[in-house]
Amino acid sequence: DYYQPEAYLPQTDTFIEKDSSINDEIERLRLSTTSSLVSRRDVIVVASVSCIYGLGSKEDYEAMMIPLKVGESISRDQFLHRLVDLQYERNDVALIPGKFRVRGDTVEITPAYIEEGIRLEFFGDEVDQISRFDPLTGNRIESLEYVTFYPSKQFVTPRAKMKKAILSIREELSDRIAEFEKEGKLLEAQRIKMRTEYDLEMMEEMGFCSGIENYSRHISGRPPGSKPYTLLDFFPDDYLLVIDESHATVPQVGGMYAGDRSRKTVLVEHGFRLPSALDNRPLGFEEFQSHQAQTIYVSATPAHRELEWAKNQVVEQIVRPTGLIDPEIIVRPLKGQIDDLIEEARKRVELKERVLVTTLTKRTAEELTDYLSEIGIEVRYLHSEIDAIERVEILRGLRQGEFDVLVGINLLREGLDLPEVSMVAILDADKEGYLRSTTSLVQTAGRAARHLNGKVYLYADVMTRSIKAFLAISQYRREKQCEHNKKHGITPRSVSRAVEDGLVYRMQGKKQANQILNETAENLDVTETINELEVEMQEASVNLEFEKAALLRDQVRELKRSVGIEVPATSSTTPTKVSYRTKKKKSRRTVQLKRSTKRNST
Repeated sequence: DYYQPEAYLPQTDTFIEKDSSINDEIERLRLSTTSSLVSRRDVIVVASVSCIYGLGSKEDYEAMMIPLKVGESISRDQFLHRLVDLQYERNDVALIPGKFRVRGDTVEITPAYIEEGIRLEFFGDEVDQISRFDPLTGNRIESLEYVTFYPSKQFVTPRAKMKKAILSIREELSDRIAEFEKEGKLLEAQRIKMRTEYDLEMMEEMGFCSGIENYSRHISGRPPGSKPYTLLDFFPDDYLLVIDESHATVPQVGGMYAGDRSRKTVLVEHGFRLPSALDNRPLGFEEFQSHQAQTIYVSATPAHRELEWAKNQVVEQIVRPTGLIDPEIIVRPLKGQIDDLIEEARKRVELKERVLVTTLTKRTAEELTDYLSEIGIEVRYLHSEIDAIERVEILRGLRQGEFDVLVGINLLREGLDLPEVSMVAILDADKEGYLRSTTSLVQTAGRAARHLNGKVYLYADVMTRSIKAFLAISQYRREKQCEHNKKHGITPRSVSRAVEDGLVYRMQGKKQANQILNETAENLDVTETINELEVEMQEASVNLEFEKAALLRDQVRELKRSVGIEVPATSSTTPTKVSYRTKKKKSRRTVQLKRSTKRNST
């Protein structure tokens, strides 16, 4: 849910501790990914660019697995010791992911990578029965003949290897302290000594410590400067890599390496981390390329290097199942562009269609929005200063007809599926540059490609090189699409897609949480309310209602703050004071909040 890497700001002598809030469901899916990759071949993994960050060694991961079958000879205690080596923890009260409990000769485990539990029943030093069960009810789901237990954390290491790593870390620590003392940096020497020795004690006693990934080079036995193990190492040699939106994704690879290196160099120089922490890093660009097997780059506007890597093996996906043709491009002069825009926009509004307008600056976007609003057009603007979740709500409002015109800058270029938009207006289209390049024009025009009446208006006095290239690309695509439709007798039709449910209270997560507290503070069981909200949040996530889940998450955080529970500092909201009285408390479900009225009002 939230991740803040550790960092040090020398200018203000400020150290920021690593802070994170782990989403149990996402962690389960991550562990499920690695366990699936080592156990089968029919696996599809969807990942962000973060897949190039360091992960535990595949060899260590496989060496730590515990395969068991009915009738196998192994004592209960021996199995429990091996389970602890996999970073499972004993908890005889509550069965939650990554825990196990023991009742006589029965051991119940809830692996961190699946939703069900595994029950083992021993008879002496032999596995008598293996079954899957529901952790909530305890009911048996099915009997199993065999099972394999995978580590409950991504970073796991055999004991012998961990002992060797600890000796190597101590050796590096000794050298680093001597180096700092020689340079007269006594504070840094004391700092690295205290921090590292604490981590070593945790590793000796628990086999794990916070930030253990910073010692991954020692743990895996890699030489200095060698590339780290990543998720890509878990794939077989003949895997297929598909890079979506490659024109934007590929450049991120090199950027991640540079950013991580810069942050950690400061930590190392000031004694917060050993130099070996620099080897806990994302892959460099060349290292990433060495992992590429069969690769498909997917992009509407591929960069030159992607075309070079593909060796001109380009497959054009131009025709659409709906038969839609790329929007018609119309070039109009700059003089009177606003008046012309207003005239064309009003025509679309009468037809209950939507309009996108792109400007060059935030100030222009806001001023144009104000002007259009003054003359009676329902309009909003969208730019980078608007919260990400609020952007989703603005786009949803456009689709639902709450307003008709959306003014933006760069955020309207790509990644938006807006079937109701039939007109895109690009102001000052002849101002050659990043926002008016061929790539940008193609991407922006694509926002009108979902509508049968799609048109793109370019306001320009000069036919720049980018505009000429854009017009040529558009003409080429339209000819191919028309030819395909004629050949197969396809009649173009607009895309039809339902508007998904948005945020339950329309961006009022914190406000609603405050209202719940203020209206019912006298008889509200906050703990139960938080639990109920978290259950609803998980249900929304499972149902892919991510906007609703995000709102519920905000409500949970606000309620936790109000009762003094620490939550990640992702906002600067002032906690709400709650007064309690000694009376029977009710949960949120039993308090009449008239939610249906609130939904309607919002």
